[in-house]
Amino acid sequence: MLNYVGKSVARYDGIGHVTGRTVYVDDVQIPGMLYVKVLRSQVHKGVIRHLDVSGAEHMPGVAAVVTAKDIPGINAYGRYPEQPVFTPERICYKGERIAAVAAVDEETAMEAIEKIKVDIEQQVPVFDPVEAMKPGAPLVRPKGNLWEFNSGKARKFRLGDVERGFAQAEYIIEGTYTSGVNVHASMEPQTSVAYIDATDRLVIHTVGQQMSIHLRSLCQLFNLPMNKVCLIGGTIGGGFGSKNHINCDHVAGLIALKTRKPVKYRLTRREEMLSSTIRGAWIFDMKDGFKKNGELIARKVRAIHDMGAYPALGPYIVEKMGSVSAGPYWVPNVWMDGYAVCTNKPPASSMRGYSMVNLFAAVETQMNRAAELIGIDPWEIRFINAWRNGDLSPSQWEVESAGLIETMKRAAELGGIELPDHLKRMNSQGR
Repeated sequence: MLNYVGKSVARYDGIGHVTGRTVYVDDVQIPGMLYVKVLRSQVHKGVIRHLDVSGAEHMPGVAAVVTAKDIPGINAYGRYPEQPVFTPERICYKGERIAAVAAVDEETAMEAIEKIKVDIEQQVPVFDPVEAMKPGAPLVRPKGNLWEFNSGKARKFRLGDVERGFAQAEYIIEGTYTSGVNVHASMEPQTSVAYIDATDRLVIHTVGQQMSIHLRSLCQLFNLPMNKVCLIGGTIGGGFGSKNHINCDHVAGLIALKTRKPVKYRLTRREEMLSSTIRGAWIFDMKDGFKKNGELIARKVRAIHDMGAYPALGPYIVEKMGSVSAGPYWVPNVWMDGYAVCTNKPPASSMRGYSMVNLFAAVETQMNRAAELIGIDPWEIRFINAWRNGDLSPSQWEVESAGLIETMKRAAELGGIELPDHLKRMNSQGR
């Protein structure tokens, strides 16, 4: 590592990028390829009362129209398989897929989409996760808007005795912190190319970031064994977590199976930003108890994650957040309840440090507020509470290789900040 850290190193793939020789999925071209466009819901919530695709099917240049009826396997995908490829009836968010058209070019496919007749009975949506949690709120999913964890409607983490910790605290800091939706805006949009090869396998060139997980989900959709589906990955033109969720492979694969012709499906920038997965919104209600010397001895958190219309990665994201709800600090008494809530928004999935950046923004704000109230330097309060080897996380996992103190020392050095000697003498080897 010492040969690379802090040094300028040439990218192994840099020449291909700057010369334009790098091949992305959208560069794959196969003779006779069909192009796909998708009919998406223009309402946030509703029920499909009538769907007529005959106008698109009979249009010159159209090779196939697919709906939920054309799925040979299970019409659900994802880590928590509830999201349909094409909705058979319920509309849960604006942009939900209803049907797809494959044609000789994108213009013909788009014209055919406009010939599909769909009658949707609109219903009242819910966008606020707090409102969605209330009894009697409009249902986003039949099972209820709150995800059921093994511990119930909240994912619970407990360490020590939080009420006793607050009783011993000399300062109490409380705050509510929110973070909104973000979109990934990768340079390369979601794209897929699918075809049947000479061995009668379905081949899919994918931008997916979790190919082995995606393969299992796709095989269930297509009702095919794994040896009949070949996923080919490659260079991804930016992902940031957006390609941990299937966005195009299932649609392209279904049409390739139906037509036996090569198929390309790529999202427009508008579709990418409005209809694919996002970083979901969060609400953190946080209460901290500190001693006069700056020790953080108790933390209570209620975290609400807006995971959109389907639990793409939402429950796992809440689990991940809860396991580090104390931040990189030793807190002997922790009480954390995390909720994964469905709303009528696009599904929330992973995005660069998902749940961590949202949580830590709240955690570090609390630390700054505490330092100001107690009258202690913001650096010192972090050194005092930083994880040491042997400390326990809220999940009761034992920290084995803490490095926050050493990292802060180096950051101070790079920033030209002279730390006092007693902080310089600290290390992460134990208390």
